[in-house]
Amino acid sequence: MSTEIKDIKLRKVLDSRGNFTIEAEVILKNCSAIASAPSGASRGKHEVVAFAENSAELSIERAEKKVIPELKGMRADEQEAIDNALKEADGTENFSFLGGNLASAISLACAKASAKSHGLKLYEYIRETQKIKEEPCLPFPLGNVVGGGKHAINSTDIQEFLLLPVGARNIIQAVEANAGLHKNVAKALAEKNLLAGKGDEGAWIARASSEEVLDILSREVEKHEKESGIKVKLGLDIAASELWNSKAREYIYKNEGKEKTREEQINYVKELIEKYNLAYVEDALEEEDFAGFAEITEACGKNCLICGDDLYTTNIKRIKHGIEKKSTNAVLIKFNQIGTLSDTYEAIKLAKKSNLAPVISHRSGETEENAIAHIAVAFAAPIIKTGIVGGERIAKLNELIRIGEENINMAKLDKVIER
Repeated sequence: MSTEIKDIKLRKVLDSRGNFTIEAEVILKNCSAIASAPSGASRGKHEVVAFAENSAELSIERAEKKVIPELKGMRADEQEAIDNALKEADGTENFSFLGGNLASAISLACAKASAKSHGLKLYEYIRETQKIKEEPCLPFPLGNVVGGGKHAINSTDIQEFLLLPVGARNIIQAVEANAGLHKNVAKALAEKNLLAGKGDEGAWIARASSEEVLDILSREVEKHEKESGIKVKLGLDIAASELWNSKAREYIYKNEGKEKTREEQINYVKELIEKYNLAYVEDALEEEDFAGFAEITEACGKNCLICGDDLYTTNIKRIKHGIEKKSTNAVLIKFNQIGTLSDTYEAIKLAKKSNLAPVISHRSGETEENAIAHIAVAFAAPIIKTGIVGGERIAKLNELIRIGEENINMAKLDKVIER
């Protein structure tokens, strides 16, 4: 079956924050497919540039002149060749000429079009083309229930307070647990006059300290488990690079009026993990401190997933460095951080080969694109980070529910996370 690319159309579309991002439509002889790339607010300095000179329009203009003529006539199922052509047309190491969102949208749209042309669901197509032997499985959704940092104004310094429904036996139970707790936490915050609206991912804004929020979440999770029988554990995305002051060499917690040295930050994270029995902690330290991450992982990695996002930015070289340093036992995967599906696949494979749990993730500025659900299922990723509420978030969760109708089992969570 021919998957020759007849045309590629590019357009600006809105993300969940009301900012423009890029959507690509790849047209084959017998079908077409569209894909869009998200945008992040809290961005690692090592991830690819989102847009050419911060302009979605300029990215599209450059692609229409330099990229689309090259891609027409190529086969959409030759993913690596397409992705290499995107890199060559860009000519930089970080997609600063075309923009990583432009490259990501085209790369993903080609895969979706080819899957449709072959009569396969995207996760089936990924498994077939990547020769994945491990059985597909449904990831546990890591839900964002209270937000701060760059995702909310006048809230906690810690960026995300997360829920992981480890006791769910199917995807419906998992989604239901996170959604129910999202509602209950709002009520609990309101009763204490701490509720101040929603952040840009639909998480609640709390006028409270981080530990006050954790105390409330702990109580609500305990209540939920007694009522439903479903065990849910807590997690954090500290986004510590946003707190780090390189001149002062301190972590500045502005809203709480605190400063912490590197050693104090490491001890603080260890204490939070132990006190609140955290199952997951992301970006506990600033993005260059591989050794500090290793110290936390050595101390807490038997009971908690220590995950790197800004530390790795889905970059294979940085993941390899983290593996050498034993920095973490989990790695966050965001396909637009690296710009192409081929590199995303390689990052996931490297993580799994090295016994790092791959956590497939959304961005704060999302679209209704649901491909990360298929990527997670295809690679048997144990966790997907995709929020709880908002049309752009539930697009991924509802897609997982649809995939779940095909009798695919839930993932086997790493032994680190007690069920």
